Amino acid sequence: MSVLTQVLIADDSQPLRSALCKLIEEHPGWVCSEAINGGDAITKIEQLAPDILILGLCMPSMNGLQAARTIRKLLPDLPILLYTTDLPPALVSMAQRCGIQGTVSKFNSGQIVKGIEALLRHQTFFCQN
Repeated sequence: MSVLTQVLIADDSQPLRSALCKLIEEHPGWVCSEAINGGDAITKIEQLAPDILILGLCMPSMNGLQAARTIRKLLPDLPILLYTTDLPPALVSMAQRCGIQGTVSKFNSGQIVKGIEALLRHQTFFCQN
């Protein structure tokens, strides 16, 4: 029996979520679920118990940093990877204070698999733009 790694992607862009899921599911043993914003991510986390969360930053009703703070209280050990367009040092620092263990720029999507692998090994992964 093989063990699957459940990846949850929370972002308000449906095309982006679909593209990321396709990329992630090319990795053997990884399956992907989607959430449309931070609030939906919290609901899906409670339902699905994912192994890792990929979290967009700019989402309606609850942004990625707000969601990360709430999720940290619920599941302090869930690895969270922030996936956003720009990653200035101030944002990376804020993300770390919210309990996010890794960042990947949308301009460097090829690094997303490496980021997931690092976080699943309980390492950090802060990829620059």
